[in-house]
Amino acid sequence: MSGSSRFIYTAQPARVVFGRGRLADLAAEVEALGARRALVLCTPEQRGMAERAAALLGERCAGLHDQARMHVPIETARRATEEAARLGADCAVALGGGSTIGLGKAIALESSLPIVAVPTTYAGSEMTPIYGITADSVKKTGRDLRVLPRTVIYDPELSDGLPLAMSVTSGINAMAHAAEALYARDGNPVMSLMAEEGLRSLAQGLRRLVHGSAEQQAASRELCLQGAWLCGTVLGHVGMALHHKLCHTLGGTLDLPHAATHTVVLPHALAYNAAAAPEAMARIARALGVADAATGLHDLARDLGAPLSLREIGMREADIERATDIALANPYWNPRPIEADAIGQLLRAAWAGERPAVAASATAH
Repeated sequence: MSGSSRFIYTAQPARVVFGRGRLADLAAEVEALGARRALVLCTPEQRGMAERAAALLGERCAGLHDQARMHVPIETARRATEEAARLGADCAVALGGGSTIGLGKAIALESSLPIVAVPTTYAGSEMTPIYGITADSVKKTGRDLRVLPRTVIYDPELSDGLPLAMSVTSGINAMAHAAEALYARDGNPVMSLMAEEGLRSLAQGLRRLVHGSAEQQAASRELCLQGAWLCGTVLGHVGMALHHKLCHTLGGTLDLPHAATHTVVLPHALAYNAAAAPEAMARIARALGVADAATGLHDLARDLGAPLSLREIGMREADIERATDIALANPYWNPRPIEADAIGQLLRAAWAGERPAVAASATAH
């Protein structure tokens, strides 16, 4: 860190319980919050796991609501909030990925109920005060400390059954948080250290998960979950930039799968910003063990069997212009100015699945 660095760092409260088998601590963690009636949230697909959590809660379980949906449609949020009130819930247990934890946040935003998050993917939402709700096909995000989970239980056993394809896109989604944290306008040395280590942990963990031996699976899951924790933490402490704006636009407007969208767009967003944030790109490349951040991430996704184009995850070519217009309407801060033609080119390259060009600074080494 240079002597001229200037920053403000405000730590956010967090209680993290990490380790295999720690779901068994759920009732004790709810009790520690002073809660007596916890509403368990999940998606329909994860009802079985949520029923296990409900059984662990015993008499502290107020009910189970299995209607979490991707991008948190406002109608879904309203129904869940009404259900929590009807059951007299004084706490929400959000078990699942970003969709379920996002639903818990929507309830907390309206009612201030404390959340115990039990993540089963690598999304990172559990470590942030960021919420997102989709209304009229537009996903709007905001920050509010009321939605920051009070306790997070990381139990790698709960991710053992996560399909490889979903593990990969969820992990690269988490890596996007750390990558943008490294060139955030409000970044600081603490978050940069966490970001780089989060990237390294996830890259190593995902490679071993996909290409390693059966004996490496359990350790890989733990490494990925530790990386997700770090990446989620930086997402909660600093602002994001172009990449996240594009993904919110594509996801909320076109209803594209959240993690897969992040996976496809990230290399192109990094290529867009490479010349404006060379130090960040060098740190990303170092964490991945590659020469160039953008192409390195693209190649990592390819080697892990992840989708490489927006076309293959459901986006029509005709939607490129519409998505460009929405992204330009209310742009985030970004290290490189947001230019209409360049954003259109970025989205077209991401739609087609092209490999980004190597940054000039990388070719010089």
